[in-house]
Amino acid sequence: MRIKYGDWCMNRTQVYDWTEKFKNGVTSVEDSPRPGPAYTAVAENMIRENRRVTVKDVASRLYISVVSAHHIIHDELKFQNVCAKWVPKRLTPEMKERRVNACQEFLRRYEADGEAFLQRIVTGDESWGTLLRARTEATKHGVASHFVPKTEEGGAQRSAGKVMLTLFWDYNGPISERYMPRGSTVTSATYSNLLRDNLKPAVRQKQHGLLTTGVSLLHDNARPHTATATVSTIEELRFECIPHPPYSPYLAPSDFHAFGPLKDAQSGTQFRDDGEVQSAVHEWLRTRTKELFSCGIYVLVKRWCKCIDLEGDYVEQ
Repeated sequence: MRIKYGDWCMNRTQVYDWTEKFKNGVTSVEDSPRPGPAYTAVAENMIRENRRVTVKDVASRLYISVVSAHHIIHDELKFQNVCAKWVPKRLTPEMKERRVNACQEFLRRYEADGEAFLQRIVTGDESWGTLLRARTEATKHGVASHFVPKTEEGGAQRSAGKVMLTLFWDYNGPISERYMPRGSTVTSATYSNLLRDNLKPAVRQKQHGLLTTGVSLLHDNARPHTATATVSTIEELRFECIPHPPYSPYLAPSDFHAFGPLKDAQSGTQFRDDGEVQSAVHEWLRTRTKELFSCGIYVLVKRWCKCIDLEGDYVEQ
């Protein structure tokens, strides 16, 4: 090409660079506008709405490169990825104080009620699009890539796509396992309906007597979990909501104990449709021992103590 078109032709390195850009979704050869305050604001809002959003999702929404999205999240917004959730790189003194106060209160209740306090805890969370994401195939930006199996001809085969699982469990095991319809998201209304129509009946059926002794609901402070309508539903159900300090995935059992092994078990598995994903997840949950779930609840005591010892800083794994 250089011989035919002369110096106007791109060199080999430039051809490779543009090929990579086109693979990453770039559709124009014009210079893209530099990310500004508007981009940063949108990215921050996406993260606060869904702390499991990926860098690729942010780049796609803003029509910018993955590198630019990574710069906005890490360098401008100062977020880091902890337990597959975005959290600030540094906690403010006020954040640390709230974490210490919460953990001290949890320990006081544990010292007063013993294991009975832990056995009343029902914890839950959502996992967006993690079931088809191979953790061992992380990109250079620290974001796990979507699993796309190859056909014998070498082309990409359609994966089952994103599936949202909402899982509630306690020290005895899974209580409620539900999947959101494709294309929908969790809102205060859908979460309230889930608590009322699925979780409470499941607790009555699987954990006899727990509704009488009292359910202590432990979930994070995502907006659908803390909205006024959700709080009203929790009060209506007579559940106690255990306060969860902000940016604390290491204190949320689903984040640090359940979803990690679940993702590892599904990593690299080919699924033809969402039904196969759901069946595989259900089978994995069904075949786990009680010890796996009880350990995830009882280890909270150790984590509360460690958070206090670290004066509210992040608890390492």
